[in-house]
Amino acid sequence: MNAQIAARLGRSVLVVATGISILAVLLVLAAWKDDHTIDSDKGVATAEVLSAGSLRSAIIFVTPDGVTHNPQLGVLYPTNLTVGQRIDVEYARSDPDLVRVSGRDARVAIVPAGSVIVVTWLIAGPVWWYLRRRERLAVASAPSSSRT
Repeated sequence: MNAQIAARLGRSVLVVATGISILAVLLVLAAWKDDHTIDSDKGVATAEVLSAGSLRSAIIFVTPDGVTHNPQLGVLYPTNLTVGQRIDVEYARSDPDLVRVSGRDARVAIVPAGSVIVVTWLIAGPVWWYLRRRERLAVASAPSSSRT
């Protein structure tokens, strides 16, 4: 591997790791924004869990005006739900499809996002270090006429 390739790969590793980290932070910020939207115009209801997963759970609930809602994107913060379970939810009255499990907020997104950032850099750091080392070795072993 020549020095130029190692340098480009090293920069690519840093760009990808930085991009992943930024996306993880944006995910938490988006969760806080959604929470703010819900808190500024909060409605409460009891919902039934139709399907349950760690990343997405489908629910159905009826608002006080008698309208039934089944948010396409499911409920925010869906961990530890089971099919058929009845749960309290909080939703934005201006947008009933924006709904979260009552008592949960963006703080539950911090640990997973932080874990993604830590693991990303635990992988990217040694790879970047290795590539930098390879780059320096390639420069050191290059004929002196090609060093400029």
